[in-house]
Amino acid sequence: MKKILSFLMITFMILPLSGQEKKVKTGWKFGGALPAISFDTDLGFQYGALAEFYNYGDGSIYPDYLDHIYAEVSRFTKGSGVYRFMYESNQLIPGVHMTSDLSYLPDQANHFYGFNGAESIFNTDWMDEEAADYRSRMFYRFERNLFRFKSDFQGRLAGEHLQWSAGLTFLNFKNSSVNIDKLNKGKDEKLPSVTEMPGLFERYQLLGLISNNEADGGWVNSLRAGITWDSRDNRPNPMKGLWTEAGVEIVPEFMGNDWGFTKFYATHRQYFTLVENDLSLVYRLGYQTTLSGDVPFFYQSQVITSILTGYSSEGLGGSSSMRGILKNRIIGDAFILGNIELRWKPIYFTLFNQDCYLGLNLFYDFGRITSSIDMPSDLEADFARLYPDEVFSDYFNPGGEKLHQSAGISIMPVMNQNFVVAVDIGKSFNKQDGNIGISIGLNYLF
Repeated sequence: MKKILSFLMITFMILPLSGQEKKVKTGWKFGGALPAISFDTDLGFQYGALAEFYNYGDGSIYPDYLDHIYAEVSRFTKGSGVYRFMYESNQLIPGVHMTSDLSYLPDQANHFYGFNGAESIFNTDWMDEEAADYRSRMFYRFERNLFRFKSDFQGRLAGEHLQWSAGLTFLNFKNSSVNIDKLNKGKDEKLPSVTEMPGLFERYQLLGLISNNEADGGWVNSLRAGITWDSRDNRPNPMKGLWTEAGVEIVPEFMGNDWGFTKFYATHRQYFTLVENDLSLVYRLGYQTTLSGDVPFFYQSQVITSILTGYSSEGLGGSSSMRGILKNRIIGDAFILGNIELRWKPIYFTLFNQDCYLGLNLFYDFGRITSSIDMPSDLEADFARLYPDEVFSDYFNPGGEKLHQSAGISIMPVMNQNFVVAVDIGKSFNKQDGNIGISIGLNYLF
């Protein structure tokens, strides 16, 4: 699949430097806006826009803020898209930091590479039209439309840094096979139908690895509670301090769920100043596991967090977890995740009377499954019975999970300390995890 991604953001990098003193912002300010423009062979053109607004109050807390609004509307011509409205406030509820997110995220071709990381084989030739054993560009895809309403709250528990956290989330997943007819519309070279060439999603259903109860999706409504230690000097790009959180997410059946389960999560982030204001070393370590119950396969990719820094929080693999590794490549019942970044701000300038800087980051990402999704003991026998002309080892590698790694560079144009554009270019260390990944989004990873 060929993809061309571009944002009209080059002006951040070519305008001359300015030595003017940074100005304190007050009241509501337009944080920034970008058109969303891209092209994908299978999904079509993406078009739309995103914008942010900040309320700095009397300016005494700048670059921190009282309120924050983010809105994005973008679509692909074949039907995928992002529709998101987020509101964040430090004053609406006295003494409580609140974030609410309302999103609809239709995806005509969501990534699916099987379970348990390297225990599932990724055959890149099956998606390569030039390869002798090409099957379909949609072989590792299924359609997933996600509705999300998420509200999170934090308040002081003791001292300056210890906080409680709580959240309420409603998620509705609608899953199906890729709509091949829609993707073939107007094309001379047609994708094979799911009947002609079933993808991995369809094969997992036939093998019983995805149950009938899971295949179509459903509601996953949850309650979350935890504690947080937050001593960061600022939120958009901390130069020093700690941000550590741990908690439990409960998905009870009484909230209208078809499943009941409990997950534990813990994330530790630390920030070190190497050169005041300009150079820092930061890292993030995360762990997530299932404590009880059965988790539907489509929820195992969700990375639990108290605050969304982008439109999604999924992994392992992809721009919000492991850059340069295929999105959702590493799915299991428990995982560890790590990110290390060297963050540099080499250029400061003024654009449209706004204070801006250009950041450059070097990063190293790693992760692995620590507890696998259970696979049937007779899987190989079932496979041989259902697919007598295929090879089991082309799909499965039992016991083969290992550390997944990637590294790369991020280019970060930033306006008024808070409007952060992130251009990530990552390279995986293993071809089983992909090759080079490029993503464009908002905000520092953590």
